[in-house]
Amino acid sequence: EERIQSHILINWLALLLIRVAEVETKQTWRTIRKTMEQMHLGHYSSKKGDFQQRTELTHEQRQTLRILGVETPPKVFDIRAKT
Repeated sequence: EERIQSHILINWLALLLIRVAEVETKQTWRTIRKTMEQMHLGHYSSKKGDFQQRTELTHEQRQTLRILGVETPPKVFDIRAKT
């Protein structure tokens, strides 16, 4: 029963976050999601190491993040040198 209640609460919170994002940005969730899904994280490898880097943000992505008060994700997420 606790698992079911937890599941319901998590879903309710997710719907609340979606609704807040829609109200703040004055866009539908479908539009917000389509815009933000264009951001990707690439993993690159070489003999010297690996790193992960996100794609450049579009104007719409920057605007959505700014309106929602979310920090811009770092360009480079992880760098690991091979020894």
